[in-house]
Amino acid sequence: MSKYEKGKVIKGTVTGVENYGIFISVDEEYTGLIHISEISHNFVKNVNDFVKIGDIINVEILDVDDKNNHIKLSIKNIKYKNVNKIRKKRIYETPNGFNTLSEKLPNWIEENLKKGINFTNYIDK
Repeated sequence: MSKYEKGKVIKGTVTGVENYGIFISVDEEYTGLIHISEISHNFVKNVNDFVKIGDIINVEILDVDDKNNHIKLSIKNIKYKNVNKIRKKRIYETPNGFNTLSEKLPNWIEENLKKGINFTNYIDK
């Protein structure tokens, strides 16, 4: 019985990019290839436009070769880049600006002086 099943979507790490396809490491045992014909429904001029080495992407399993621990993969019918994306929060300036920092800084310095922290190493001379 195969560890992986045809039609399932799994995560893999891009380990190589060639003009004919993308090499994927699925786990410690299995590797896979996304042939250039399985990257997009449109013409693929440059495979590097889709991924770079080290990317973790979603991949769809087309076929599994358990004897050689190789998987044929595709990304053309799935959203392959929605893995581990960190949304950046937009920073908005408050009406007080840096006033809050300048108000709190003397208290923070005083608290740390009481703890015995020496600030002489942090002051520009």
